[in-house]
Amino acid sequence: MPTYLARRVGQGLLTVFLTLTVVFLLVRLAPGDPATSYAGPNATTADLARIRTQFGLDDPLLTQYGVFLKDLVTGNLGTSYSFHSPALDVVLDRMPYTITLAVSAIAVTVVTAVPLGVWMARRADTKRELGANVLTVAGQSMPDFWTGVMLLTVFAVLLPVLPASGFTSWSGLVLPTVTVAVLQLALISRLVRREMSSALGSAYVTVARSRGVSERALTWRYALANSGVPLITAIGTRFAALLNGVVVVEVVFGWPGVGSLVVRALETRDYPLIQATVLVTATLAILVQLLVDLAYPLLDPRVRLGKAA
Repeated sequence: MPTYLARRVGQGLLTVFLTLTVVFLLVRLAPGDPATSYAGPNATTADLARIRTQFGLDDPLLTQYGVFLKDLVTGNLGTSYSFHSPALDVVLDRMPYTITLAVSAIAVTVVTAVPLGVWMARRADTKRELGANVLTVAGQSMPDFWTGVMLLTVFAVLLPVLPASGFTSWSGLVLPTVTVAVLQLALISRLVRREMSSALGSAYVTVARSRGVSERALTWRYALANSGVPLITAIGTRFAALLNGVVVVEVVFGWPGVGSLVVRALETRDYPLIQATVLVTATLAILVQLLVDLAYPLLDPRVRLGKAA
C-alpha cells in the first residue's frame, strides 16, 4: 500500500505539472492582450507598455515559463490582472461555493439515482421500466443551460418561491443543485440499472435464491454490493468533474464559484488566475480519484491495490 500511494502521488504531481504546462502555453498562444484588461479602457500606449514590462509579458516565452516554474515552487502564482489580488487567494475564496454545489448535487444524485436504478433493474423489460428509461434518457439529453432556464422560469418567475441567482441564503442552492443533479441522476441510474441487471442474473444470485435468501437481501446485500466498484468509480468521476466548475450552471444562476471565475479569467486573458484555477481544481480532482481507488478494497476484498492479479 505505501508503494502504491507513493506511485499514485507521483503520478498525480506529474499530471498537475503537465496540465499546468499545457495551460501556460495555450493561454499565451491565444489571441488577446491581458495588459488591456489590467489597465482599463482609458489606458495609453505608454501605460500598456509599462504593464507588459511590469508583468514580463513582453519577455520571450521560455523566459516567462522559467519565471512561472520558479514562482510555482514557492507557491506564488502571481497577481490577478482583473482582481488586482493574489490569484491563488481569489480561487480559494471561490472554491467553497463550487465544493458546496458539487457535494449537494452528488448527494441528491446518490440518494435518488441508486434506488431508481435498483427499481429499474428489478423491473427490467416491463412497461414501467421502459417509461423510467425514457425519462432518464431525456434527462441525459437535456443541456444544463436549458434545464436551468426552465427551472428559473417556473420557480423564480412564475412561482417566485426561490431566488433566481447568487447565494444569499441556502434556498439559493436549490435550483443550481437540481439543475446539476438532473444529468448526473440520469447517468448514474442507468449505470446502476445495467450493473444490477447483470448481477441479478449471475450464478451466485441464482444459487443464493435457491437456498431461500430473500429477494430484498439478494437485491441490496448481494447484487448492489457487487456493483459497488463501478458505481463508486462513476460517482467519483462525476464529482471530480463537478469540482472543476460547472461553468454553464454557474453562469446561468450567477453562482460565485470557480466556473464563472474561469469564464471571466478567459475573457480578460488573466493568465495568473487561469493557472491558479487549474492548479486548485486539478489537485482536488486527483485527490478525489485517489480516494476512490483507496475505497476499492473496502467494497471488494478481492481488490489488492498495487499488486498484480
